[in-house]
Amino acid sequence: MQTISSAINWWGEDTPDQLALAFGADRLTYRQLRDWSERIAALLITKGVERGDRVSICAANSMEYCALIHGALRAGAIVSPLNMRYTRHELAELVEDTTPRLMFADSERMALVAELGVPLFALEEIRKLADGPRMKVERQPLPDDPVVIIATSGSTAKPKGVVFTNRTMTSYVSGWAFEMPELKKGSRIIVPAPLNTSAGFVQLIHYTTLGCALFFESAFDPDVFLDILVREKINGFGAVPLFFERVADCAKFKDADLSAIRVATTGGSSVSRALQDRWAEKGITLRQIYGQTECGGNATVMPAHLASQSPEKCGRGGIFTELGIVDGDGKFLPPGEVGQIVMRGPATMIGYWNNPEATEQTLKDGWLYSGDLGVMDDNGLLTFVDRMKDIIISGGLNISAAEVERALLSYEGVEECMVIAAKDKKFGETPMAVVYAKREIDVPSLVKHCNERLADYKVPRYVVVENEPMPRTATGKLSKPPMREKYKDAAETLTRVR
Repeated sequence: MQTISSAINWWGEDTPDQLALAFGADRLTYRQLRDWSERIAALLITKGVERGDRVSICAANSMEYCALIHGALRAGAIVSPLNMRYTRHELAELVEDTTPRLMFADSERMALVAELGVPLFALEEIRKLADGPRMKVERQPLPDDPVVIIATSGSTAKPKGVVFTNRTMTSYVSGWAFEMPELKKGSRIIVPAPLNTSAGFVQLIHYTTLGCALFFESAFDPDVFLDILVREKINGFGAVPLFFERVADCAKFKDADLSAIRVATTGGSSVSRALQDRWAEKGITLRQIYGQTECGGNATVMPAHLASQSPEKCGRGGIFTELGIVDGDGKFLPPGEVGQIVMRGPATMIGYWNNPEATEQTLKDGWLYSGDLGVMDDNGLLTFVDRMKDIIISGGLNISAAEVERALLSYEGVEECMVIAAKDKKFGETPMAVVYAKREIDVPSLVKHCNERLADYKVPRYVVVENEPMPRTATGKLSKPPMREKYKDAAETLTRVR
């Protein structure tokens, strides 16, 4: 059976004593993970969970969280991870949309999710099932059963619930196994993302299905993660650029032995040359990839030698994933022309939960329309240009916010930046830059720097220097909605810099 649970059962029989999960000193073998998940499945079934029912979880990363995910899938349920950073109002909206049969929460979040109208249980109850006799669970998950409703990042719009099945997720794993032979059964992987995010959930399923050893922490601390990289001889991991920046800033990074690392992938935002160079000095090539929640995470593959030659590119389509670039009419474009990135393959979502209109707009004739702009070269290598909704139209001219951000990030002292649209009486919209720096930034000098690198109409007409880091989503991506709201009246309240 092409299911996640059948993979866990396989490893529980084939390599029962191999490490599956680690949280600090807390370790779990594949036999223990298999048996624990079966006991959890039996518990859920006794609580009335039927095949296809939703089980929601609101908690920080923990061994119990991982076990509960696998137990819910073993019971044929659909996991609905809740963002623990959401407000009660946001959580109520998700609960209303997904209508879970029951919900689990850790002690810190019990009060947050109480009175949402769903039977609530303490995640600590799952810990009680860690030991005990193996239980026989008659119910068998099916390949095309949905397994998760996971929210998109919401970096530019309201999150949507992406639905994957056993088949789509195991197809993603099988593709990766061919594409990245450096990471195989027994490889040691660190997962920095929360389990409620696409990155965290998918990596848990991906690497346990592949038979790897996964290392988690309840929260991201760069010094702790660097210690784990060294002590546990980690072989691979993927994360947003912020992760690599924070770890590289650690005092012990310079002398750290990272020779065990074979694969390091990054995506979600542009990677500066300076950051690439810092990791290259440790013998590690940062491989930029392109993907989104709707395709399972990664849609491209970037071999190490190509990453070194073309660090600004995101690789080519995976072994089972086709990529294309289309115009506004859905016509495929030749290499060198910018258009919307589309993809198709067995790992793409089956649709958005309870949102047929959005599903119809995104899935067309077997192709997933990404909503992102890109361009492919003659060798099929993709360069990400911008999110379509992140295009500023000024006087009829399209301005890529990402292009302007790359220019700003190349100015010494700029740590983070966002380019958003400000209202303009003459042009309709005009670019506005919000930058964060740890030292004083000379704005006229910054504008001059942009003038030397960008066409006049692309250079920001408003510049704000923040003294605090930018808001981010739970996955670590920069989140523009809060900044758009904060500076919605920029044209009336700020002075132009040019």
